[in-house]
Formats: sequence, structure tokens, C-alpha cells
Amino acid sequence: MKVLVTGATGAIGVQLVPQLVEAGHTVVGTTTAEAKTAGLREAGAEPLVLDVLDADAVREAVDRVRPEVIIHEATALAGNLDLRKLDQSFALTNRLRTEGTGNILAAATAAGVRRVIAQSFAGVVYARTGGPIKTEEDPIDPTPVPGSEQTVAAIRHLEEAVTSAPGIEGVVLRYGGFYGPGTSLGPGGVQVEMVRKRQFPVIGDGGGIWSLIHIADAARATVAAVDHGAPGIYNIVDDDPARTSEWIPFLAQLLGAKPPMRVPRLLGVLLAGKFGTALATEARGASNAKAKQDLDWKPQHASWRDGFTEMLRG
Repeated sequence: MKVLVTGATGAIGVQLVPQLVEAGHTVVGTTTAEAKTAGLREAGAEPLVLDVLDADAVREAVDRVRPEVIIHEATALAGNLDLRKLDQSFALTNRLRTEGTGNILAAATAAGVRRVIAQSFAGVVYARTGGPIKTEEDPIDPTPVPGSEQTVAAIRHLEEAVTSAPGIEGVVLRYGGFYGPGTSLGPGGVQVEMVRKRQFPVIGDGGGIWSLIHIADAARATVAAVDHGAPGIYNIVDDDPARTSEWIPFLAQLLGAKPPMRVPRLLGVLLAGKFGTALATEARGASNAKAKQDLDWKPQHASWRDGFTEMLRG
């Protein structure tokens, strides 16, 4: 079928486009940079330069392309993400999740698009209370960490807009923390280098639980969601939720680095901000059971342990 992918040259788009083509879909991929169109052609997609914040341009593009499915992966994340100023760092991405999503849904409705799949993030939506592993039915966080309110609100807006759009099969994929090529937790990535240099400490008891996902596995789940699964929300994570006190030292050992420093929570707030400290000490993991059953998908890298090892030693 014909699939339009926004953000097709981002970290997940680079993985997603060739997988969609291999699965037999006709792919149109958007980018905001003319220089990146050649890469899309090489991956087998028709390139389209498009700013999803331009409502008229989005409407014209969708009307011309006439896709059956739109996959909304547009973000504006850079390697210099500052968790101490989360809302400031995510300002443009938050607009893409609110205004951009609205533009896409309006255009999709007008053009009769059957299905819209959109990117969310499991790491920030769930309440930081109760059990350690959350399902899609568990409540979202009613009190976001100070400084993350705008970012969480934008994610909530996207999820609500996509899943309630009339006449459209709205699917939201709550991805886990990405690792692998092209991510900050990949070879040469910012987070990996911080661990290598002992600049990524274990804060407090390291009890925050992270659900991770290899970027290629996230793309595979997205391909599966094109023609599998009822409308709704799905956690796209691996099988092995882990405390920060587990995965950070494991990564350091693989890198041949010294063990990470351990710092008290108060110092963690100074180093990583309130949001970073909450992720490190309070975050809840996510279950992938629904996605595995309904999307007919399972991660090839079932655990970040194997994924990290393959990534850095393979």
C-alpha cells in the first residue's frame, strides 16, 4: 500500500523507510532538507520536502500523494538535549506533536486516509507510582515533573488527537528509549560517550526503570502497525525493563570504562535537573505484551543486554 512517512530522515525514519519498501509498500518520505532527498531515493522512497507545521503545504502534499497510511515520525531532537531544560529543548518537537499532528490529521481526513500512526514515548507518560511495569491501560502521570509539563502535555495532546480522530484508524506507538545506530545511545552517541567518560552517574538508588528498544526493532513494530492491530495505543519496548543501576554499569563495562559514579539524589538534581533525576530514580517500565499479541511483532533484540553487546562488539 502507499505510505507517507513524515520525518523520514530521522533516526527511526532511516530504519523505517527501507523496511517498508522491503515489505512491498510504496513509500513517500518527507524531510525538511533538500540535501537529504538523495538518501531517501537510495532507500527506495519518493522524497518530499515538507514542513509539517505548514498547514497548506501538508494539505496539498497529502492530497497529491493520496496515501492509505501516514506514519508521523517528525521530531526536532538534536544531540545537545538538556534534561535540565526539557521543555526548552523540546519546544519545536512539541509544536510538531501539537500543530503538526493537527495539520496531518486535517489533511488525512480531507484526503480519506485510512490509518494514521504516530510516535509517542513510554518513558514519560506513566504515573511514577504503583507497580514497576505499566500497560497501556495504566493511568498516565497526573503530575509531570516540573519543567516537563509542556512536553508531557504535547505527548498527551498527540495521543488524544490521533486516537479520537473521526473516520481514521488512529494508532499511537509509545516507543521505549531508543538505542542503536543514529541514536544518542548508539556508537559515538552523546549518552554512550557520557557513560564512557563517567559523566552519566547512577543517581540515588538507581531505581528508575527504563524500557529500551533497539531502533531497528522500533521500526519493525511500526511496519507491523501498518496493517496489524486495532486503533489504539501500543508500548513498543523490549522484554527486559531495567533499573538505571543495572543498565548504566553494564554499558560502562562493555565500553571498557570505569564504573559510573554514584551520586545522591540532591546532587543528581544539580547535574541532571529534576526531570533527569526523576527518570533515574522514579520512572516506570512498560509491558510490550499487547504489541506482541496484536501487532504480530516481537523484538529481535529481546534484551538491551544482547542489543548493547551486539552494538558495541558485533
